[in-house]
Amino acid sequence: MQLGLIGLGKMGGNMRERIRRAGHTVIGYDRNPELSDVSSLTELVEKLEAPRTVWVMVPAGAATQSVVDELATLLQPGDTVVDGGNSRWSDDEKHAAELGTKGIGFVDAGVSGGVWGLENGYALMVGGDKEHVERLHPIFEALKPQGPYGYVHAGKVGAGHFAKMVHNGIEYAMMQAYAEGWELLEKVDSVDNVREVFRSWQEGTVIRSWLLDLAVDALDEDEHLKQLRGYAEDSGEGRWTVEAAIDNAVPLPAITASLFARFASRQEDSPQMKMVAALRNQFGGHAIESAKE
Repeated sequence: MQLGLIGLGKMGGNMRERIRRAGHTVIGYDRNPELSDVSSLTELVEKLEAPRTVWVMVPAGAATQSVVDELATLLQPGDTVVDGGNSRWSDDEKHAAELGTKGIGFVDAGVSGGVWGLENGYALMVGGDKEHVERLHPIFEALKPQGPYGYVHAGKVGAGHFAKMVHNGIEYAMMQAYAEGWELLEKVDSVDNVREVFRSWQEGTVIRSWLLDLAVDALDEDEHLKQLRGYAEDSGEGRWTVEAAIDNAVPLPAITASLFARFASRQEDSPQMKMVAALRNQFGGHAIESAKE
């Protein structure tokens, strides 16, 4: 099968390679000419045989919108666009409607696998009409991990990115739980080999996971994580998960708390804790610390 792939960064570049290894033809385009197989989107489309499939792997928001707008002028009825980036599901509905007026199909694909996907495969959560999804089945099979799992047609347009969003929200909460447990173990005097405690959990426990394996790898590189600053960004999908929970009146206390914990990590000196300290001093005479000069 032929595929056009736009965006050849860490994910897109490895996806191109994995699909090619499965015997398919991939024509890639990237703004970086050193990565690109063609010099423009126009040339990419010209090199593809109809019905064409173009997979987009660029940042969510304005970048994806710009690419979709340009593809709408280049593609023909019967062609299909796949958005495999981390777009918001509501954008998928908009893009599907815009392309649909020109007879161009649209599929959204939540992709998980990161830098390990080339060798291990990518988990795929796909949304879209059955006719468009089924035509892409060979590509999905090439990308997914070996075995029966790792790919799902989650539902209509937007379902793939919604499922990936929830996946990332769960990821936030799991990482936060491991981080909190690690901090508590590091804090007490009685435990003097925290790294090996984490390692002991990798087999036979109910909390074993790939994230736990990665935590052990990180501790092997820097046993007490002294080389790192306690700061973590959020990709945006954690926020969207919490917003969707509010819209649907679904309680997500663990995921919401894990998102807010990331916000707290960005404060050198928490304004909230200043008020908490002031109140504790007022009602209980508890000691307060002066701000550092």
